[in-house]
Amino acid sequence: MADADRIRHVEGIVFLLAFAACVPAANYMIGHVGTVCVPNGPCLIPVGFGLTAPSGVLLVGLALVLRDLVQRRLGLVWSVAAIVVGAILSTTFTAPALALASASAFLASEIADLFVFTPLQRRGLVIAALSSSVVGLIVDSAMFLWLAFGSLDFLAGQVLGKAIMVVASLPFLVMLRKRDRKLGLYPA
Repeated sequence: MADADRIRHVEGIVFLLAFAACVPAANYMIGHVGTVCVPNGPCLIPVGFGLTAPSGVLLVGLALVLRDLVQRRLGLVWSVAAIVVGAILSTTFTAPALALASASAFLASEIADLFVFTPLQRRGLVIAALSSSVVGLIVDSAMFLWLAFGSLDFLAGQVLGKAIMVVASLPFLVMLRKRDRKLGLYPA
């Protein structure tokens, strides 16, 4: 059992560090990386179906899944601490005008994700992570766009961009769940 605890702890720390890195990196991207940068607005990337979104969407979508994995590996207290630290980090690498919008949207979306993931994880990692991430990405998208730009013009692109990363993570989650069962880390 000591090996299982060690694996769980090491993976939890890796997921925590990746989660923490996503937050400032997403904010940096919004202001500096994209196929086009709107004056006094975000840098945009194409996300499909003719839609564009602020470039940080991919990392925000990934952060939602990583927070779930932090909770799964390290527990609820670590997950809540990660959310608080993430909200603080979300004010870094961004224009001061976007700091409040970023921190507020991050905090609200990650808390929404946590409230959905926590009860569902007993039914299975994949369904819990998918469901909670969808809730989180909708909250984050609407709140960030409204607070940052006073508009929901990029909402469809934001939701699609984050959903792409959530869906892209599903094969990893399935593999992780199978390995967890084999090692006796988690039954679901």
